[in-house]
Amino acid sequence: MKEPDDQDTDGEKSVTSKSDGKKSLRSSKSESRSPVQEDNTFLEDATDETFTEGEESYLEEDSDEERLEGSLSSFQYDDLQSTTVSQQTPAPAVEEAEEEVKKKISESFFYDYMELASMPFVTLDSDIPLDLLTLVHSFGYDCRKRANLQLLDNSIAVYIAGNQLIFLNLKTKEQIYLRSSSGEGIGVIGVHPHKTYFTVAEKGSFPDIIIYEYPSLRPYRILRDGTEKGYAYVNFNYSGTLLASVGSNPDYTLTIWNWKEEQPILRTKAFSQEVFKVTFNPDNEEQLTTSGSGHIKFWEMAFTFTGLKLQGSLGRFGKTTTTDIEGYMELPDGKVLSGSEWGNMLLWEGGLIKVELCRGTSKSCHNGPINQIMLDEGEVITVGSDGCVRIWDFETIDTADIIDETGLLEIEPINELQVDKNVNLFSMIKMSEAGNNFWLAQDANGAIWKLDLSFSNITQDPECLFSFHSGAVEAVAVSPLTYLMATTALDCSVRIYDFASKTLLAQMKFKQGGTALVWVPRMVNFTGAEIIVGFEDGVVRILELYDPKGLTVFVGRKTISDADIRLKQVFKPHTACVTALAYERDGEILATGSKDQTVFFFEVEMDYKPIGYINTPGPVCQLMWSPMSHLESTLLIICENGYILEAPLPTINLEEDDHDVVSYEIKDMCIKCFHFSSVKSKILRSIEIEKRERQRKLKEKIREERRNKLAAEMGEDGEKEFQEEEEEEEEEEEEEPLPEIFIPSTPSPILCGFYSEPGKFWVSLFGIETEPIPEDIEDPKAYSIENARRKREHDKLMKEVEEIKARKREQIKALRIKFCKLLEMNEELPKHMQFKRTDFDVDSKIRAEMHRKTAFKIQQVEKELAWEKEKHELGLMKLKNRFREPLESDTIVVHAILSDHKISSYRLVQPSKYSKFKRASQSERKPSKLDRFEKEGTGRKDSLRDAGGSIAIQEESIIETGKKFRPKTLSEIMVENQIEKTRKLILKAERAQLKIQQRKKEWEELYKSKPGDDYEDPKDLQAIKEAQVYMGDFNLKTAPDYKIPEHMRINAAKKEEDLGHLDSLVHGNKRYMNKCILSLRDLKVAVVEEIQCLVQELKNIQSTLHVSKHIPIPQIPQIHPEEVPEKRFQYDEETLLNFKQQHMKSDDEKSPRVEQTGSEGPGGGFLKLSSGKDGDLTTRDSMSRSSKASTFSLDIPKYMEFEKAEPTDVELEIMKRDEIKHVYMQQYLVNRVKELIVTFDAELRLLRHQKLKLDTQMKLSDLHHVTLFQEILLLKNFEKQENILQERVNSLDKEEQYMQWKINETLKEMEEKKNEITKLQEQEKALYAGFQTAIGENNKFANFLMKVLKKKIKRVKKKEVEGDADEDEESEESSEEESSLESDEDESESEDEVFDDSICPTNCDVALFELTLQLREKRLDIEEALVEEKKVVDNLKKEYDTLSKKVKIVATNLNAAEEALEAYQREKQQRLNELLVVIPLKLHQIEYVVFGEIPSDLSGTLVFSNHALKRLQERIHELQEENSKQQKLNKEWRERRKQLIQEKREMTKTIHKMEETVRQLMISKFGRVVNLEALQTLSVNTTLEELKIRKLRKELANAKEMKMWEEKIAQMRWELMMKTKEHTRKLYQMNDLCIEKKKLDSRLNTLQNQQGNAFQGLREADVVAREEVTELIQLQAERISALKEEIALLRRKGGLILPPIQSPQEKEMQPVDL
Repeated sequence: MKEPDDQDTDGEKSVTSKSDGKKSLRSSKSESRSPVQEDNTFLEDATDETFTEGEESYLEEDSDEERLEGSLSSFQYDDLQSTTVSQQTPAPAVEEAEEEVKKKISESFFYDYMELASMPFVTLDSDIPLDLLTLVHSFGYDCRKRANLQLLDNSIAVYIAGNQLIFLNLKTKEQIYLRSSSGEGIGVIGVHPHKTYFTVAEKGSFPDIIIYEYPSLRPYRILRDGTEKGYAYVNFNYSGTLLASVGSNPDYTLTIWNWKEEQPILRTKAFSQEVFKVTFNPDNEEQLTTSGSGHIKFWEMAFTFTGLKLQGSLGRFGKTTTTDIEGYMELPDGKVLSGSEWGNMLLWEGGLIKVELCRGTSKSCHNGPINQIMLDEGEVITVGSDGCVRIWDFETIDTADIIDETGLLEIEPINELQVDKNVNLFSMIKMSEAGNNFWLAQDANGAIWKLDLSFSNITQDPECLFSFHSGAVEAVAVSPLTYLMATTALDCSVRIYDFASKTLLAQMKFKQGGTALVWVPRMVNFTGAEIIVGFEDGVVRILELYDPKGLTVFVGRKTISDADIRLKQVFKPHTACVTALAYERDGEILATGSKDQTVFFFEVEMDYKPIGYINTPGPVCQLMWSPMSHLESTLLIICENGYILEAPLPTINLEEDDHDVVSYEIKDMCIKCFHFSSVKSKILRSIEIEKRERQRKLKEKIREERRNKLAAEMGEDGEKEFQEEEEEEEEEEEEEPLPEIFIPSTPSPILCGFYSEPGKFWVSLFGIETEPIPEDIEDPKAYSIENARRKREHDKLMKEVEEIKARKREQIKALRIKFCKLLEMNEELPKHMQFKRTDFDVDSKIRAEMHRKTAFKIQQVEKELAWEKEKHELGLMKLKNRFREPLESDTIVVHAILSDHKISSYRLVQPSKYSKFKRASQSERKPSKLDRFEKEGTGRKDSLRDAGGSIAIQEESIIETGKKFRPKTLSEIMVENQIEKTRKLILKAERAQLKIQQRKKEWEELYKSKPGDDYEDPKDLQAIKEAQVYMGDFNLKTAPDYKIPEHMRINAAKKEEDLGHLDSLVHGNKRYMNKCILSLRDLKVAVVEEIQCLVQELKNIQSTLHVSKHIPIPQIPQIHPEEVPEKRFQYDEETLLNFKQQHMKSDDEKSPRVEQTGSEGPGGGFLKLSSGKDGDLTTRDSMSRSSKASTFSLDIPKYMEFEKAEPTDVELEIMKRDEIKHVYMQQYLVNRVKELIVTFDAELRLLRHQKLKLDTQMKLSDLHHVTLFQEILLLKNFEKQENILQERVNSLDKEEQYMQWKINETLKEMEEKKNEITKLQEQEKALYAGFQTAIGENNKFANFLMKVLKKKIKRVKKKEVEGDADEDEESEESSEEESSLESDEDESESEDEVFDDSICPTNCDVALFELTLQLREKRLDIEEALVEEKKVVDNLKKEYDTLSKKVKIVATNLNAAEEALEAYQREKQQRLNELLVVIPLKLHQIEYVVFGEIPSDLSGTLVFSNHALKRLQERIHELQEENSKQQKLNKEWRERRKQLIQEKREMTKTIHKMEETVRQLMISKFGRVVNLEALQTLSVNTTLEELKIRKLRKELANAKEMKMWEEKIAQMRWELMMKTKEHTRKLYQMNDLCIEKKKLDSRLNTLQNQQGNAFQGLREADVVAREEVTELIQLQAERISALKEEIALLRRKGGLILPPIQSPQEKEMQPVDL
């Protein structure tokens, strides 16, 4: 018996009766009759009657059912009359009642759960107890319902399953149940923030929201009239005082409740489309947010002049595509963060999208919709349908803003967790466990997960706590042997439950969903461990639960871990979903039914051998075999459209082989058919007929009595009068039409059926067929009666017009066909007789007008569709830019031909932003072995042609080389020898000169390179410095005193370069491998094409051979679709039309199909061949390829029929040779095909091995990539402070360098000034020396003139920018003290002599006096210059001292800055050391062992490369050896130095001796010492040598010209001789012909003599021929003599050659070819 609580899965079966609850309750009767289930009507019928008899037999029963129809409306709501009465009370009474209720509600008030919960009901006269069925355990879960996973405490989870609210103890796995109050299901649940209450929002007609108290589970409050059909979402505010609810279709009502008072505060319509969610803002409870289908709306509770109102603001998407919003989150500042369908996050502010958030390279945040967004501990958590949980930085999101026109902002998640494959996370709830960060997740694919989001080293992997079906269960079967249950659903899974231990025992996944399931009976499988499952693609699978011996039969058995399901057998009998499976009562036959309107039979004992199938008039919904109580075994087939068939047991033909069966259709089976339809209208019609028959008989009786009465009274006149009255009555009477027979358009579906007694069966129909209720006229624009009549007339007229148009179209179609036939006949005529296409035009203007109109219409259509076209083009462009443009190469999977090996390319995207290096182009790639094989295998002709071209090029190059290196003549050799001799002399002189210059240069460089005594090699200094820094100390980066060398310091830019370099290498390797795989794919295509050609050639050869000599033709390999993925983007108009047809076909299949009452033919979808473009192309290709062979094979028989003569021996020999050749070519072609296939497979395996190695490298590079990226993120955090410190160091360093440069410049300038001072002093000394020379010795005026010269004279100084006068005097005094001459002057000044230097003394030379005055002026100039230079030097000294002090200060600051930078570098290095680096190691690579075992803690170990470790170990020995070696070398070099000094002394002596010897030899040879360099550079006279060469060339040219004329003479003699030989040969030929002619004449004469006397004499033709031959012989003789004369003439030197004389006969004979 079916309970009303379980009607939630039945859709709207019970909703239809309750939707009008208020109206039906008002019209309900006071008396309740016995309830009859309106949904199920049981009919009984005898199965041995025919179809018509069966239909009539139900008239009476059907009428009884119709009489009961009116008594069903009031029963189901009798228990709710009080509620309806309260609803019908007037408004004031309602308000008073509400006030009273409000006053009565107290904090301690609770409702009675037993009064609220929906309970089962039975009929009054039934003895069935109410507790007949009790709920023991639930294996269900509505995983696709929103927010259907809540936590009441750490161990109690609550969720909805059908009509039950389930409380699940996560630790003990125990369940507690609460029933729905409406009996029609639960819409949504919610939990109070304090976890003390939870809400249950029902479904049904005006459902309630019941708030339960936890943990007592007592109903606390009931909220009524919140929506019409069901609730979509409920949510408490943060304080828990308010409750928000939103309804589902059709009203979508948003209500704010004061739930403790059961009163609505605010109510409004949320939106016109489906609303998914409503929440309060945690920081502002006056703000709410709703989201749903294509919208998000922001609400605010505001006080207006009319009171408190809900004001909603709809979010505007702007340029962003409109999307459904599942998850969102309110931010503290009022902004809202929401998800989208494509996986990005949208940040809303002020009702507008502020920014769209995505990941790097415009990658979406999730691969699919974001279902939930939460804020937890300062981090944003997003839950996506892609099965990922990602953690984002809240500050980054909160401060996000637009940076460009795209509106996108790229951010990266902090952490992420991929739960598992095929996981669709719908919601998450946090478990409040101290010290843990565990979450429960709702998986829309049927699971509950436990996730650890701590993201630490001890983070646990995701754990699947419970697994369920993700949709409605399609079929259930119970084991006949033990406590096992099998289920299947459209989620593509089959599950085995142990309902004794309440556990899931095993499950198995498939690619299609299951639709039917039966446990195989024990008579078929004794172990009872097999189930048979039907799937939605028409496949039937037999599954076995293996290891069944461990399945014990008792209650409470523990789960068995080693039990599992395996596939035992599979077959596909149907083309649509399998709906029914049934085993015959003896277990010999299996019957399967499907929606493809067929029933298939299988023989079970023969491994389910197919017997055949029968067609049904409708989709099959149930199969039932007759039980043992029936004499014969028959199959009851129940169809969805009201038909029932009864089929006998099919006969099994054991003799017929399965391969000989053309079709499995069983056509000779005797099937009984039953159809159930409405009989109520037939009963009414029969009652009306009987009534009219009784009235007719009564009228006839009255009429007969009256006629008799009139006949008795009036006689014949009365008879006439009666007939006239009867005619008038017949004219007045118009018989009313009989009531029409009502046949429902859609018959009542059959729910189930079963056999009862022998010959009878029961059927349960859904509902009683009733006449349609007239529809109410609700449209105010509906037609009136008159308008409806006019509309009907107009429609009738339009119908007639359409019929006329249809006839005209048929006529035009016939004319078009006739015209096409005329065109075909015209084309069959010869070309000169064919009409042109323009000749068929009656009027060219008509065709032009048609073309113009057509073009105009096309233009109009293009204009109308321009917007749609542009829209779709933009959409396509966006899709390409989003998904295809970033893709550099798609995945290509190349399959081997003979084996299962395959190789796939990398799915390669464009290089990342870090890749900045040049990538190798395709032209730089070296041709691989595959490319070479492809060129050799596929393009053989092209390669041969290219090879021929290359050979020709090589031959030409060889010819050119031969010409270039041909033997030279004697004259050329003489000229070249003379030139070479002159050139050698010149070169000898130039080389000598160059050698002398080179020697001088070497000596100069050698002297320059001579080091000083204190010189040290810079390389040695650098090596010593490096040794001091690096050698003998291998510092670890983890050491606290580790100092980072300058060249090893890293920053974010360097790491980005490293990352870019890594990405470039990875990208290059992947791209190179993709190119190799692409080349391999192209090779396969070429191999397949060549094999096709070879197979076609093989077929042609076999067509000429006998069948006995045929070899099996190799199979042509196929190109898989995944090998050419680029063809997916290739389309044309035909492809688009096919796609449109498929789309329309799929839409038609989704819509309700038109029911067919007649039985269909055998082509019910099972035996239909799939026809498509590919199949047509394949057939067309195969036909085109075999066209040549077919024509050849057809031509040969025709020729053989024509040539009926038997072949000769030669022809037989030729045929035999051809046959041997064809047999050889046949074997060669087969071997060639095998060779191609084997070679290709070998290349694929070789490349596959290389790719496996590359995959390993790519994984290691991925690990390295992760490490580099982590280092980049860390370095970017340090980058700002590091840049500040580095800038300070750089500025101080630059300042120090600048000051040091200034110091160097100052020192340099001081040095220059000192040199100038020295020069001035030397000039002064030279001046005094010149003066002493001028005055000579013993000059009596010497002292006077010296005083004049040294006298100080104050001169007018030039205007200069100088210091103070005191400083000048002090500098002058200091300069006087420094100068020795000035000191002498001071001594002279001490004398008291006074003299006048303006007058020359007597007897003194005036010129000498004037010279003294001039020298004095020069002295004064020099002294002034010295004073200035010394002043400058003093200033430079002061500047140098100042700069030195500043340099020391800057150096101190620089050292401090460098130490700070070094400390910061050390801190950065320590943070980098904390990053985990993955290094895959093998066991033999771990050398750190303790007591022979690897310790569990390896934190104190170091990771070295083998090379580095070996190098460190070897370095110890190297240093020791190097030390001893250096000591030994030091000793050797000391000895060597002493030896070199001794050798130097000896060499010096030798040089002196050799110089003396050379001098003596020069004197003895030349008589004097000469310059050997000038002698060596003595050259030749080039002009004379050039004249000699020109003379020699002229002589050689003349000799060459003479030789040329001699060759011409010889050539003419050769031609003369060849002509003579040719004429001689012709004469011999003519002689032979004459002899042969003579022989023929003699034979002819002999034959003529034998035939008769008539031909004895010579014929006239023979005489003429003989004369012609004689003349020819004479002519030839004349020509011979002429040629002899010509030969003689040519032999004479200087003879004149004349043309031979020709006779007229010879001219006439010239055209004759002899």
